[in-house]
Amino acid sequence: MNKLWIVTFETFLRQVKSWGFVALIIGPFIIFGISIGAGYMSASGASHSDDIAVFGQSELKQAFVKQNKDDIDTSIKSVKSAKKKIKDNKLSGYLILETNNNQVSATYHGSNSMSNSLKNKLTIFTSTVQQQLNYSTAQLSATQAKSLQQQPKFKEVITKKTGTDNLAKMISFWIMVILVYTILVTYTSITAQEIASEKGTKIMEVIFSSTTATKYFIGKVLGVMMVIVTQILIYVIGGWGMFSFAQHSSLTKTALAQNKDLISAVLHNLLSINLVYLLLGVVIYTILAALCGALVAKSEDASKAAQPVTMLSMLAFFVTFPFQNNMDALIVKILSYVPFFSSYFMPMRVINGDASPIEMAISLLILIATIFLMAYYIGKIYQGLMLQTDDSSFWKRLKRGIAYNR
Repeated sequence: MNKLWIVTFETFLRQVKSWGFVALIIGPFIIFGISIGAGYMSASGASHSDDIAVFGQSELKQAFVKQNKDDIDTSIKSVKSAKKKIKDNKLSGYLILETNNNQVSATYHGSNSMSNSLKNKLTIFTSTVQQQLNYSTAQLSATQAKSLQQQPKFKEVITKKTGTDNLAKMISFWIMVILVYTILVTYTSITAQEIASEKGTKIMEVIFSSTTATKYFIGKVLGVMMVIVTQILIYVIGGWGMFSFAQHSSLTKTALAQNKDLISAVLHNLLSINLVYLLLGVVIYTILAALCGALVAKSEDASKAAQPVTMLSMLAFFVTFPFQNNMDALIVKILSYVPFFSSYFMPMRVINGDASPIEMAISLLILIATIFLMAYYIGKIYQGLMLQTDDSSFWKRLKRGIAYNR
């Protein structure tokens, strides 16, 4: 047992010390930092560029400024000063409000168009003032004025399977599928190349003389599993830290507050049993990748070792696309129980709410049983596969490896 854990930790330490693992871990955090930094610099550089100055008739000006004081620079007292600030990129523009012959007019001067938000506020303000002037000119009775102020009623009735719920499912689907595919491709390639690089070397004969091939193989797989779990934990902890930071950052806290329900739904879909499927999916593909690595003719073919596993993972990945809006299809239900495909299809059903606890349990049992059987059997034939050095066909090497352990 000690030798098993020696192989496990040696594999784990070698992988986590590699530059590839470091780049894989810090890459998303660097991208997040650059995005936040760019947003901060952009916001800093655009300081006051959206503000406007307001001039014109005193009563109109005061009423508009009072309602929209956050968008208006009240320190500017003349059109000449406003024009200078626009030229220096310290002011977006200036607005002149007037009434002539009982008609309200609003004239905007600026280097860019007025923001849609402020334009909507201006439209509502001028329409309200104009309506008041029209009532005054028409000399309507109180009853007539009240009847003209009647507004239509508007209600929204959102069903459970529309709106935010559907959007959350779609986002969760794409995040989960892409995450599974990316991690699968990364670690299957790492495992296959690591096994293949040892093919036919003298060191393997020494290793197999001091421990069993089964222990050595399982130790390799456990080492890669520890690397995967480490990466997932770092992403979960780092993601929580970035989310906490974003909740308090002036650049992102408003957007997060506005989409609180959507974000909560997405996180609920991801931080669930789907993480178990992600881990087990990577494990079963890693075991298959180890077999492919052991089946190459020589260590120089290490770069080709992961190709069969990569093709299988690509097939599973692309097969999900036609069914993203049809989770009730029979083939989706069947593939959610098939190892190598269930890590993609069962999370789809879980996200959509179509999988019962019993169905998830059966799918997991099949996947776990397949992993144990594969690991045990490949471990038994591992020595026969690794000690072959002749350049024969794939099937001949596999047959000899099986016969070697009978």
